[in-house]
Amino acid sequence: MRIRALVVAIGMIAASYAVAVGPAHAASTAYEAEKATVFHGTVDSDHTGFTGTGFVNTANEVGSYVQFTVNAPTAGAATLALRYANGTATGRKGSVSVNGAAVSTPEFAPTANWDSWAAARVPVTLKAGTNQVRVVTTTTGGLPNLDSLTVSDAQSTDWSDAMIDSTMQRYTPSSVGGWSYPVALYMMGQYQVAQRTTDPARRAALIAYVKAWADRFVNTSGHIDNSFDTLDSMMPGQVMIAMYRETGQAKYRLAAQQIHDRLLPSGGYPTTSDGGFWHGDSADRTDQLWSDGAFMADPFMAQYAKYIGDSTQSFDIATKQLVIYASHLQQPNGLLKHAYDASRSASWADPNTGLAPEYWCRAIGWVGVAATEMLDLIPADHPRRAQLVSIVQNLVRGMAAYQDPSTGRWFQVVDKGSSAGNWTETSCSAMYTLTVDAAIKGGYVSRADYQPTVDSGKRGELNRISLHTDGLTYLTSISVGTNVGDYAYYINRPQATNDFHGLGAFLYFYEQVYH
Repeated sequence: MRIRALVVAIGMIAASYAVAVGPAHAASTAYEAEKATVFHGTVDSDHTGFTGTGFVNTANEVGSYVQFTVNAPTAGAATLALRYANGTATGRKGSVSVNGAAVSTPEFAPTANWDSWAAARVPVTLKAGTNQVRVVTTTTGGLPNLDSLTVSDAQSTDWSDAMIDSTMQRYTPSSVGGWSYPVALYMMGQYQVAQRTTDPARRAALIAYVKAWADRFVNTSGHIDNSFDTLDSMMPGQVMIAMYRETGQAKYRLAAQQIHDRLLPSGGYPTTSDGGFWHGDSADRTDQLWSDGAFMADPFMAQYAKYIGDSTQSFDIATKQLVIYASHLQQPNGLLKHAYDASRSASWADPNTGLAPEYWCRAIGWVGVAATEMLDLIPADHPRRAQLVSIVQNLVRGMAAYQDPSTGRWFQVVDKGSSAGNWTETSCSAMYTLTVDAAIKGGYVSRADYQPTVDSGKRGELNRISLHTDGLTYLTSISVGTNVGDYAYYINRPQATNDFHGLGAFLYFYEQVYH
């Protein structure tokens, strides 16, 4: 949960070559801009948040530049992170060259103001020894204020940092998307990054972005204009709890309470005969429990209990729901079927068991993320803790059994990796690796037995993300939103790049496994 600055900006998705990735580790060197060679510019200190003794303010003309002398111990791929501030409303384009050869033209998108700092990242190849890295103005508007250049070997990129900077360059809080669980999942991932940052300005900027998104939906009285008739619509309530934790403002508490009260027995949200929340209050969701729903409502209630109040009742509801869902959906192999229809009337439901036919990967991942988070939230002596631990233990056993040994990832239809057309999917692979890692760290499963699953999962997940010469990250092979279906339906779902299901899942994974 960390990073360095805020970018609130425009969307641009360009393509070019990408650098190879591998396990993250610390191997970076920072160079202050005020100590570099400056052509037509000044060293200033009239804004806050810079490192060192100041920052470089280049002249507003074409051709002014800042040149860094970079020493590389060995030749090879590296990532340049240029820390900058751009308090204008538009991007300030520049050109980056290494040893005289142009390698990138980053946009240097707007930040919130001149006191907010962001990082523009460029993949390069350095020679052993001395390298000259020059950042040149290409327009009469000049460069943004440059604070520093951090040079990292290609394997030490902080991918949470890079992904957040890229996403905030592509979208403003008003253009990133509406009240939906995929966008809220991303916001909660960004919130985790903010929680672990050590840079106060960066932390404030990350929170400000999430808060600006949340403020689109809650009025000053704490009301959200939503009927909350689906579990999916309730998941963004986690963002309201997060913003209440950060600001203490009553409107966020009241917004969360609106969702909380809908899930109380008095709130009237429909349930199966044994008390499980329907996935949605509509004709095509009647009496149905979807594995997805375990994440959409249960962690919210547990967070509400932990951070707002009503702890006894809310913890009871959250844990009861997870146990009910698992009682119907979790199978002897440890995995969960995508859905269960208590009425047996859905077209996909087995007439005898009411179960959906397949194990869809992301549906299972939602349960893993929900269960491990809830074990962190509920009291140590909670009466259902042992049941939640058992659910996680069985789930980890199943996940490990079906991991693809060649890629380290998991298949869209989990148990049919050898079947025609099946493919390894990015968001669930992040969730599964996270779940196994959290189970090891929580002491629920043996490190000796399952650490290889985590190590292979890390490798597989990082092979799906790359940094392009436009300075932005690209996360590939993400299944778009998916209903309940048969094998052909799942494997033919579109595979998207930078879909928010994947971005959010990746942030959860990276913060759990690497931080």
